[in-house]
Amino acid sequence: MRPARHGMALAAPLALFLAAFFVMPVLLTLPTSFREYVPGMGITAGSWTLGNYREILADSYYREVMWRTLGLGAAVTLACVLLGYPLAFMIARGPARWRMPMMMLVIFPMMLNLVVRSFGWIALLANRGLVNNLLMDLGLIAAPLKLMFNLTGLMIGLTHIYLPFMVLMLVAAIQNIPRDVEVAAMTLGSSRLHVFTAITLPLTAPGMLAGSILVFVLTISALVTPRMLGGPTFKVMATLIYDEYMQTLDWPTGSALAFVLSGLAIAIIWASSRLTRRWAGTA
Repeated sequence: MRPARHGMALAAPLALFLAAFFVMPVLLTLPTSFREYVPGMGITAGSWTLGNYREILADSYYREVMWRTLGLGAAVTLACVLLGYPLAFMIARGPARWRMPMMMLVIFPMMLNLVVRSFGWIALLANRGLVNNLLMDLGLIAAPLKLMFNLTGLMIGLTHIYLPFMVLMLVAAIQNIPRDVEVAAMTLGSSRLHVFTAITLPLTAPGMLAGSILVFVLTISALVTPRMLGGPTFKVMATLIYDEYMQTLDWPTGSALAFVLSGLAIAIIWASSRLTRRWAGTA
């Protein structure tokens, strides 16, 4: 019991710091989500209501934005897994002399400001951007493709931005696999494909799941890139919350939307952690 108390005492300052600067500011907005907003008058004092949450769940527009946000998060996560796993495998198992240069290529985009990277994709995906101009010059298309202000451009931009997070998670997971296990399986006659599907892939599943949680949560809460690549009409939860706070000044609805988004993220993390523990228990 004494080591446990010592551990709690050591963690207490960090826990208090997180509670004071991260948890409390969020909880201070919770009462606002139960207030009523009257256009032209502002937030009414002394009235409490669940109408903001009921409206979010009942209104088809809010539900559409919510499902769009979750679908975008799932699509970006899947794209990061499909692109990131081969890249992480090459970094972790490739020649040692190429490991550091490839890792630097993965990390380098993270050193650039998010706005700069989003502007770069605007230059590439615009109607007269580099991609459309190249395709028209080659004669592959007659008119510019609509690659911005829709799901396509937003998914491309967010996948590029959050792919390094997935790669870093997967590189660590692949490097932690004991090579002796794979060598023993091949010695017993297993093919490389069977070793990968039966040993390598299951052992990297926790790292893949952790990376997927991180990418998914970052995607559904992203604001800058959806605002720039999605435009004013293609709404996701983060841009809708921003508009409710800054344009319509409907702080109660914005607060309710923020807590709904937070609740979805927490529920996904909780379900994923339970799934991870179940995999660890059956492994």
